[in-house]
Amino acid sequence: MLQYLSDPHGKHTAVVIPIKDWKKITQKHKDLLDLVSETEKPKSKMKLSELMAGSISNEAADTMHLELKKMRDEWERDTY
Repeated sequence: MLQYLSDPHGKHTAVVIPIKDWKKITQKHKDLLDLVSETEKPKSKMKLSELMAGSISNEAADTMHLELKKMRDEWERDTY
């Protein structure tokens, strides 16, 4: 079963293919294995935080920051 990944606007940005299906596809189309070898090569010894920097769009980050601020504000209101 294929899985589609979408951005915050619902636009499809990627597809996840089950490994069983991927193996069938790469058996028929050997040139696709060149793509795999390129992505599996170690790039550098970066920290995970450095690798993940910029993983989401600025718009998504801003939306998350606003939501977190709203959540924090709920706890800081007067209750007495």
